[in-house]
Amino acid sequence: MTKSFVADASVAIGWVHPAQSTDDTAATLIAIAEGATLEVPAVWPLEVANALTVLERRGKLTGKERRIALGWMRGLRLRIDHEMAGLAFSRLADLAHTYRLSVYDASYLELAERRRLPLACKDGPLRTAAKKCGVVLYGSGP
Repeated sequence: MTKSFVADASVAIGWVHPAQSTDDTAATLIAIAEGATLEVPAVWPLEVANALTVLERRGKLTGKERRIALGWMRGLRLRIDHEMAGLAFSRLADLAHTYRLSVYDASYLELAERRRLPLACKDGPLRTAAKKCGVVLYGSGP
């Protein structure tokens, strides 16, 4: 079992919104239930809370479902990395430019690369960038 991994916000949304769920998002949820630590950049809670808010506005989640999801996520075993702000004008901007990512997505890539952890994400460009950087994608093996 993977003890730690990095997951972007799209994976977290897959945990609470059935239309966004995949086999990989389900596998990460099982890993967390079995004791794995989720490592995320500091932007992750903001992205997840925003995505859930948008889903409620669009009628895809009820207010109660959003609150339950936020409460559940508050209880997750998280290791939040706060180095991203210091890297925004250097490493993150460079990764974003090189791989045509948002700086937010670059923060997930950089964290997985720096900590040598698998990256769970659903985003195609981020997955492509991870492969080019030698970052293992969660569920893809070494």
